[in-house]
Amino acid sequence: MGQPVVHFEIIGREPEKLRSYYEGLFGWEYDTSGRVSDAISEPDNYGFVGGNQTSDGIGIPGGVGGGVGYDSQTVFYVGVRDVEAALQKAESLGGTRVLGPATAPTGLVVGHFTDPEGNLIGVAGTG
Repeated sequence: MGQPVVHFEIIGREPEKLRSYYEGLFGWEYDTSGRVSDAISEPDNYGFVGGNQTSDGIGIPGGVGGGVGYDSQTVFYVGVRDVEAALQKAESLGGTRVLGPATAPTGLVVGHFTDPEGNLIGVAGTG
């Protein structure tokens, strides 16, 4: 089996409005007490989506954040063992590194790259 998608993000310049929008649209509730890398969102302005998995485990965790100076984007993250190695491999196959590795206060390491068509993809791991 290949590596799984483990997280999604919706980032924008007005994260409070985005969270309200998706709460109204999908019923998402948020926990804004967790921190992510400042490269991803303003400190304390990232909301982890809670309750988005069914009782049989369908669904992945996600978050909505950003702030002034953050580009609007939607990205999914693939779980990897080594973020730097994954970014290097993406580059060797024709992708372009956009961010990272960047480490969150929790120790999670993330990176972004664009594929050869320009689609933004994230990788996340502990190293």
